[in-house]
Formats: sequence, C-alpha cells, structure tokens
Amino acid sequence: MKIQLTLLLLCFTLLAFGQQDAQQSQYMFNGIYINPAYAGYKENINLHSFYRSQWTGITGSPVSLSLAVDASANDGNVGLALQIANDRIGAQSDFSTYVNYAYRLRLNNDGSSRLALGVGLGAVSLGLNSALLNPNDPEINQPLSNQNVILPDGRIGVFFSNNLLYAGLSADNLVSQYINKNSHPFIAQPKPHYYLTAGYLIPLSKDIYLKPSFLLKDDRAGPTSLDLNAFILFGQKLWLGASYRSAVSLYDKSYLQSDLSKTNSVVTAIEVFPVDNIRIGYAYDISIGPLQGYSSGTHEISIGYYIKTFKRRILTPRYF
Repeated sequence: MKIQLTLLLLCFTLLAFGQQDAQQSQYMFNGIYINPAYAGYKENINLHSFYRSQWTGITGSPVSLSLAVDASANDGNVGLALQIANDRIGAQSDFSTYVNYAYRLRLNNDGSSRLALGVGLGAVSLGLNSALLNPNDPEINQPLSNQNVILPDGRIGVFFSNNLLYAGLSADNLVSQYINKNSHPFIAQPKPHYYLTAGYLIPLSKDIYLKPSFLLKDDRAGPTSLDLNAFILFGQKLWLGASYRSAVSLYDKSYLQSDLSKTNSVVTAIEVFPVDNIRIGYAYDISIGPLQGYSSGTHEISIGYYIKTFKRRILTPRYF
C-alpha cells in the first residue's frame, strides 16, 4: 500500500490534478506567505521561517522550507517583503522568490486601522528529477533526463486590519500559469490559487485573548479547502490552538474525481515567546482522511525574530 500511495503522489505531481501551493498550518502568525499585502503589518523588521514535513512515513511526501523578511517604510504607509520558498513532493521541486510591495492606507488618525493593497513579483523554478521516477510499469514517454523551467510570476492581495479584526483576499500564480505545456509536458502546470481569510480577537480577561479565524483556499484544479482555527493567547507569552481542515463545495467541480474524501486533518499548534522579540512555533497535523493509518502525521516548525526600528511607536501589540 505504501508503494501505491507513493505512485499516487507522483501521479498527482506529474498531472497537477490537485492544489500545488505548499500547505501550511501556522499562516495565521505571518500572513506574508499567502498575501503580499501583509508586508509591513508588524511595523518592525520581521524575520520568519518555517519548515514543514508533511505525511511523514510516506515516500515522496511533501517537504517545504520558507524564509521571509518584511518591514515598513514611509512612517508605516509602505510595506516591503522578500520571500523565498523551496518545496519538494515526489520527483517535483519548486523554488520561488518574490519581492512584495504593499501600500497601507490609514483609515483612522492613529493608523491602527489600515487597508493595504499589495503586489508581489518574482520567479519560480520548476524541476523534475527523473531519477526519482521508478514506477512499476514505466511509461513509454517517461523522461530520462531532468527537466527544469524558470518562469516569471506575480501575486496580488488586499489586507485590512485594526486592533481586533483582520481580513484578507489574495491570489498567486497569476503569471506562471501560462507555462508552455508543449515545451515542458512533464512539468506540473501552475494554477492560480485564491485565499480568503479573516480573524477576530476576543478579550476574555486582561491577559487572555481568544482568536478565532478561518482560511478558504481554492483553485480550479482541486477541491476547495476550508480551515477553521481557534487560538488562545496567555499573557502575551503563549499561543495554544487547534484547526480543522476539510474540503467544501462552493460551486460545481464535477470534473474532479467523484469519490474524493472531504475530511483532511486536525491540527494542534503552540507558539511561545521566550523573549519579547522571538517567537517559536510548532504544529502537528493529524490525518483523519484516507491517509489515516499510513502517515505518521505532519510536523511544522516556525521561528520568528523582530528587530525594533525605533522609528515607529506601536501603540498596540500586533496579534495577527
């Protein structure tokens, strides 16, 4: 069965019948990974990284690594960010680099309420390692040499936030989707992905806050995914929470496989602040769909570091 699952992963990779953007479970702690308009939200120099090993125990399972740095300029009215990501699944590897710019409109006098408009420009390198293709029944046209293509790409987004609420809408793979399939028939064709997210901060006491949120992710090549999240902050030092991820039906996708399971995973996560400017997070995804019993779960580690610029006096903590 493990071999069959591995071949299934490779099939999804080569044919791109599924969502291609790397899955994440701690995006609610740094929105730059899904929305370029998030750049500058922290209003300090913000360095962040995460490493994710998905479906451990299954050969060819996804592995993702991402690094990001963002900061604000022009008295907080401009956000800038650099993001680098490397994703591997089966024989496929994706390496991407984006430079993001956000213009942050003030909606009140103190600047605590802002509407940001963002754009990201960069390039993606898509590769296929033929040495990792070892099916039981080789295909006649199976590539015998490695394939690679570098494509320009773009992403856009809008992000609103105040002291208690945030909401964002974004899209990526807006340029790379036009890859020439005739020239690179075994490279998975990128598809545009759309993200809608929102969250709300509920003060339960002076030192305890509840933050429910959701993320709706969609692309035309796979099922629509919904994350429901709930996190509690204790004394500005510790976040504890959980998420439930499942497919949902928003519109007709009858062209997809009819018996796809909607259940996906349950996530438990923790983020701690050992000192004020360092945050360390860990998330564990438990498969509750068809992979239950075959995977040892998914592990995701994140590390964030803030450098105070001293030019900006932030009146309220940045909870989002």
